[in-house]
Parts: sequence; structure tokens; C-alpha cells
Amino acid sequence: MDEAVGALLDRFLAGLRAVEPAVGLVALWLHGSLALGDFQAGRSDLDLIAVVDPAAAGADPRGPGAEPRSARQGLDAAQKRALAAMHARFDAEEPLAAKLHCSYVATGVIGEQEIGHPTWAHRSWFSRPVTAVTRRELLTGDRSLYGPPPGALLPAVSDAELAAFVRADLRTFWLPATRRPVRWLQDVWADAGPLTVARATVTLQDGRLITKGEALDVLLRIGAPPRLVADIRGRRYGRPLPLSAAGRVRRAQTVRTFTRSRIRAALALGEA
Repeated sequence: MDEAVGALLDRFLAGLRAVEPAVGLVALWLHGSLALGDFQAGRSDLDLIAVVDPAAAGADPRGPGAEPRSARQGLDAAQKRALAAMHARFDAEEPLAAKLHCSYVATGVIGEQEIGHPTWAHRSWFSRPVTAVTRRELLTGDRSLYGPPPGALLPAVSDAELAAFVRADLRTFWLPATRRPVRWLQDVWADAGPLTVARATVTLQDGRLITKGEALDVLLRIGAPPRLVADIRGRRYGRPLPLSAAGRVRRAQTVRTFTRSRIRAALALGEA
């Protein structure tokens, strides 16, 4: 891990442990590229999961006589306000923190992928589940900055469960997205669509998760235009290729058509 990123994560952990009212921090885990070894400083997001047990956080801010909180209950309003203030200070002091995303998962629901958890990202709160892909990433990397590692707390993810999630994601999110031409003019979509379908193809073929770097080689094997692969590789690992307005339109058409066709091919895997 990059030294500056390691120091940033250490400072974030210290800030998280100092938050009042306490959130009952049990563990802080790495996922995404941080866990799988493909992190690119300045380009990749810093994806974290904080496992919390507010029921064990100490004195109940609601006062004496309040009904005890269970391990299934997540952050309350006071804890979310305190965390938001901590994140805001951290964002203001640390330029790299803009890419830090952290989900706060209560211990009692840690294995339930349909539940949304409070997640700080892009300087605001969102609700995000811990999906089968995220859980498999966590278990594969098994990286903990604090507390027990994912393998000690998370239930296993079967290949069937992983494949079912990947199929649903392709069918309900990515395939409909290919019907919206304008968004594919953006670099983020031109990168994410092909990389997602390449990674999904490998997962549906043999149950493995691969990194974005490995997905670039898969893209060439499944017929992606070499210039498109070079374009994505340049943004992630080197210098982006120059692109005119007309070239951006052509790229959008190419990437949308390729992504749509490969989603259909991926969905057909194992269905014969």
C-alpha cells in the first residue's frame, strides 16, 4: 500500500475511534481495490467498512430508562451527526480523503445483503448494502485495519450466491443503462461498463473475482477494440489518450454497443 494512503487510513481510524458519542467500533475492513491489491493512488476509491455495535458503545445518549438497543440496530441520529462532522473535518484536512467511502454495518445484520447501511461517500450519507460481491472481496482480501478480519465475522459466499447477484446486477442495472446513450460520453461510464462486464464474465465462468487490471486483459480476449482498452488503461495506469469531441462520440457508441453485447453473452453463460 502507498505510504501516504497508509498514513491517511491510520489517521481516519484514530478519528473514528475518537468520535463521541461512540459508535462501538468492532472492526475496520478494506474492500475493493484496497483489498484485492489493485489500488491506484489518486485514481482508486478508498473503500472501507466499519463494523459497529452501538449497543456496546457505552452510555446510552437517550438517557436512563431507554429500551436497550440490539445488535441489529445501526447508528442513531446523534452518532450519524458526529460521524458526519468527523468526515467533514477529515475531508477538509486531507486531500486524499475525497475518495474515502465508509459503510457502517451493525454486527447483528452483517451477513444480510438486502439491508442498506449508512455510508459516507462524496461528502454525504447514502444507504448501501454489503452485496455478495463486496462480501466475497472482503473474504478474499481478509484485510483489517482494526479488530478481527472479515473471515472471522462474515459468513461464506457460495459461487451460486455470487453468480445470482452478478446476473441480477447485469440484468437490472447495466443492461438498462446501455439504453441511455448520453451517459456513455463520460469517462466514468466508458471505463466502468467494459470493466464490469469483463469481471462479471470471469465470475460467471469460474466463480473468481478479478481486479480491474486483470479485467483489461480479459477485455482483449472477449473482443473489445484495442484502442478502447488502451483508453481505459491510460486513465487507470498512465496517461489518458487525447480525445476530441467527435472521438468521444465515437467512443461512446463503441463502448455502449460492446458492453450491451457482452452483457448478453455473459448472461447466457451457464443457462444452456
